Amino acid sequence: MGKKSIREQRKAEIIKAFYAVAKKEGLENASISKVADYAKINPSLVMHYFKTREELMVALNDFILERYLKIYRVNGAVLDTREKLIQLIENLFSRKWNRLFDDGVFYSFYAQVYRNKTFRESFKQLHDTLHLTLKKALDEAVENGVLDHPDTSALSNNIFALVDGAYYYLGLVDDKEEIERRLASYKRLAISMLEFDYQSQDTTI
Repeated sequence: MGKKSIREQRKAEIIKAFYAVAKKEGLENASISKVADYAKINPSLVMHYFKTREELMVALNDFILERYLKIYRVNGAVLDTREKLIQLIENLFSRKWNRLFDDGVFYSFYAQVYRNKTFRESFKQLHDTLHLTLKKALDEAVENGVLDHPDTSALSNNIFALVDGAYYYLGLVDDKEEIERRLASYKRLAISMLEFDYQSQDTTI
């Protein structure tokens, strides 16, 4: 038990060091030697846990997923009220994504899917997990009588298409007021997909 705990702790430290280097110098410049320098360990120790840079990238992909899943935690509560479901949608269209993981690193990751089949599958799994997590949340809302929708799979996919498109475009916008206006508009559109009236309590998350 102790050895496994130390191993997982060390791997987590290396992954976080990889992320820090990628954030500072760019993913393409985040070499194993630079990660080792940042973590103040020997490069051979990095290689002990991650045989290749590709393995390290897949591990960082899992790290992204772990952080992004925090978006779905609405006060740790069951989705048994309309207000909680609305809060979940507002989380999806908020700045919380940006605080959880650096956009520059994320989109550098995205570029890799066109060059590496293994990483493409890993990155797709990240998105599939996020979509499935939203579907499960919507299913929970249906079970609790909060939502009445015949196809939560299609609904979750449509909401995420809106989320993904919004953040791809908004990453190019510098005007904060325009960003907030567009986010508020996207949130209203997403809520309209749920087919009940909505007035946002906060359009400046």
